[in-house]
Amino acid sequence: MSLADKLFHYDDMQAQFWRTDFPILKSKVHGKPLIYLDNAATTQKPLSVIEAERNYYLNTNANVHRGIHSLSQQATEAYEHARTAVQHLLNAASSSEIVFVRGTTEAINLVAQSYGRSRFHSGDEIILSQMEHHSNIVPWQMLCQQTGATLRIIPISDEGELRMDAYADLLNEHTRLVAVTHVSNTLGTINPVAEIVAQAHRHDVPVLLDGAQAVAHLPVDVQELDCDFYAFSGHKLYGPTGIGALYGKAALLEAMPAYQGGGDMIRSVSFAETSFNTLPFKFEAGTPNIAGAIGLGVAIDYLNGFDWEDLLAHEHSLLTYATQALSEIPGLTIVGNAREKICILSFVLEGMHPHDIGTLLDEEGVAIRTGHHCTMPLMERFGLPATARASFALYNSRHDVDVLVNAIHQAKKVFKQ
Repeated sequence: MSLADKLFHYDDMQAQFWRTDFPILKSKVHGKPLIYLDNAATTQKPLSVIEAERNYYLNTNANVHRGIHSLSQQATEAYEHARTAVQHLLNAASSSEIVFVRGTTEAINLVAQSYGRSRFHSGDEIILSQMEHHSNIVPWQMLCQQTGATLRIIPISDEGELRMDAYADLLNEHTRLVAVTHVSNTLGTINPVAEIVAQAHRHDVPVLLDGAQAVAHLPVDVQELDCDFYAFSGHKLYGPTGIGALYGKAALLEAMPAYQGGGDMIRSVSFAETSFNTLPFKFEAGTPNIAGAIGLGVAIDYLNGFDWEDLLAHEHSLLTYATQALSEIPGLTIVGNAREKICILSFVLEGMHPHDIGTLLDEEGVAIRTGHHCTMPLMERFGLPATARASFALYNSRHDVDVLVNAIHQAKKVFKQ
């Protein structure tokens, strides 16, 4: 056995061990063992996260920040532990810079409507990239309609990399914000976000990073990146759905008006006026997703139990193996071959619609995503209506790739390809 084979064998053993933490991966689909390769849409949840939410409802269900009774105190402690966990995950300077939201989408809308709407005017420009998820396009389009600002778009290369020369040309005295994805959910491209931030800051332009696809696959340090805002969703990080976080530099958050009105985001209320709470509570109106936040904190604790070098090496080796295996399938074209990327493979098969591919793979127990992946402008860039996408997580293995490849060959037979 070669050294490479030994390493792959070790990686597969590790993945098989890690997958025992995820009960759903024992499932069968159409009588076949589940091979879950739709992690860019949502990751599966370890038992510890499932039990954390269950435990909250069984033993400590109460509202937070408002009660002096024991259950409320316990719920508040667990809820705020989760905020601290997010702070440490991102290396934010303070937990007050962490705002709980429903996910990346709400985080971006919060920044657009609170930060942007109060500052942007006709003639101002917002820079996005051609590979953005709709969640990092539509809120800015809405803001432009409200304020008269305009969008400027960073083009990408045929390999799926940002044209950094074009980005430099877009930055000017009219630029008010740069909002780009850390990692593309369709191409897997890891963008040079440190350089993006540095260039923007030379023009005194703040930067928002969409970290939805990054936090489960890369260590993130917002202080080192010096980004102004960072958003992510818990459900792509082995945590629950309906919970996520917005990081914002304290000075920016302090200066931003409240996003929503209601309970807990206030200090005092009269019919004449209202004064708002301190950070981060100013942006957390109403009863929050307490169980979701607690589950997110446990998901982060779970991820902290791994060595980042082990995870990065595992996913890199898996990406290398999967890229080679899919590239050898006649008629298959991988869309996006950036030099730096995470383990996401979007592809098309000659003579087959991606939806047909997904349906036939499902019959083999293989779960992939098909469609435009909420990146319709990116699809237009490549002249495609849709792609099939296999996306991997820490519990996936070379065996999963082999099953995927075999399922694709079976699908080709159905279409006589």
